[in-house]
Amino acid sequence: MKFFSTNNSDHQVDLAEAVIKGLAPDQGLYMPMEIPILSKKLLDKFPEMSFQEIGNEVIGALFSSALSQEQIRELVDHTLTFDAPLVKLEEDVYSLELFHGPTLAFKDFGARFCSKLMSMLLEKSDRKVRVLVATSGDTGSAVANGFLGVDGVDVIILFPKGKVSELQEKQFTTLGQNITSLEVDGVFDDCQKLVKEAFLDAELNEKLLLTSANSINVARWIPQCLYYFYAFSRLPKNDKKVAFAVPSGNFGNIAAGILAQRMGLPIDQFVAATNVNRVVPDFLNGADFQAMSSIATVSNSMDVGNPSNFPRLLALYGGDEQVLKDNVKGYFYSDEETIEVMQQVKKSGYMLDPHGAVGYKGLKDFMGENSNYQGVFLETAHPGKFRGTVEKALGEKVILPERLAAFLEGEKDVTAMGNDFEEFKGYLKSL
Repeated sequence: MKFFSTNNSDHQVDLAEAVIKGLAPDQGLYMPMEIPILSKKLLDKFPEMSFQEIGNEVIGALFSSALSQEQIRELVDHTLTFDAPLVKLEEDVYSLELFHGPTLAFKDFGARFCSKLMSMLLEKSDRKVRVLVATSGDTGSAVANGFLGVDGVDVIILFPKGKVSELQEKQFTTLGQNITSLEVDGVFDDCQKLVKEAFLDAELNEKLLLTSANSINVARWIPQCLYYFYAFSRLPKNDKKVAFAVPSGNFGNIAAGILAQRMGLPIDQFVAATNVNRVVPDFLNGADFQAMSSIATVSNSMDVGNPSNFPRLLALYGGDEQVLKDNVKGYFYSDEETIEVMQQVKKSGYMLDPHGAVGYKGLKDFMGENSNYQGVFLETAHPGKFRGTVEKALGEKVILPERLAAFLEGEKDVTAMGNDFEEFKGYLKSL
C-alpha cells in the first residue's frame, strides 16, 4: 500500500516511510492511496466475531500488501488486549467505553499499535529514532506507556505548562527510561508548532531520525477505526439509522471513524462535538475554516485551536467540503453546559468525564433534531483522569482504579522549555 500527502497527491511513499517519517516533507498528512471496502457479507459476520478477529480482518484489508499475516496477527494481538464495551445508558443511547487500557484513555489503542508497528519496521535498522509528541493530555500518557522500554526509540513529549491534569502529567513525567518530558511555557498549539517545525528543519533531520506518535502519524491514527467496527457490530439490529458522536480536539478520532465508514461500515451520521474551541463546528455550520488561539476549558484534551487532522477529514471525502458537511454535524459547548450534563447523567448512575459529556450532549442534541436514530458517543477517558473537575462538578469522590492511582506515587521529572523554536532546536541538537 502507498500513502500520499494531503498537500500533494503526487508525493507517495510506502508504509515504512509513512510511519517512520510521520509527516510528509511538505507538512501534509499521509493518507492511504486506496481505501479497501469490506464486503457486506463480511461485515454481517462481525457480530459473531471477537474484537481481535474483527481487528485481523480490518488491518489485514489495509496492510496485507506491506505486512505478513503473522505480523498482522501479532500487531492486532498486541493492540487489542483490553475490551471496549458498549454500555446502554438509555433508550437508543450507548456509551462506547474506550478507557479500559493501560492509561485509561482511547489513545491506548493507537499508541500500542504504533509502538509495535514501529518496532517491527525498525527491527533491522541500527539508527535510533526520536519520537516527538505534542500533547494536551492523553496522547502523552498513552504514547509514553506504549513506547516505554522499546529498543531503539526515545520519546520526547512536549506539554503545555499548567494545562494538563495532575494524573495525566504523572502518567508521562514519572516513567524515566526512554521517555523525556518537556514542560512548554505556552498552550498545546505552541507544542504542536514546535514539533512540526522540527520535522521541517533540514539541519535537525540530517542529524536525527525524527518521527511522531501523534494522530498525525498513520500508525497512531488508523487503528482507531477498529473500535468503530466493533461497536457497530454490538449495536441492536433494527430499522434505525446510526450516529456516532465523537468528542473532538485534534480530530484524529473522528477521522478514524470516517475511515471505517469509507471502508464500508454503514454509519449514517457523525457528530463532531467540541468545547468552545469551535473552529470545526463553525466550519461545518457554514463559516470558513479559521484557526484560532486555543482556549483553556474543563475538557482540556480538546483545547486545540488549529486541529492537525482537519485535512484528513476533507481527504476522506475526496476534498468535497459539502459532502463532509452532509456527513458530519458540528456542535460546541461551554464549560457550564459540560458540567450540567455530567450532573444530569450522574443522576441515572453513570459517571462521565468532561470529554465524554461533550460527546453525549452532541449526540442528544443531534437525535433531538433527527428522528429514527440510535446513537453511540465515545467515552474517551476514565473520569478519574480528570478527578479534580469531576469531583467539583459532582460533589463526590472519584474512586481511582488501582493502576491509575499508582501513577500518583511517581516523582515528576521534566525539563522547562520556552515556546521558541531555536531553544527547542538547540535542545534536540544536544541529544
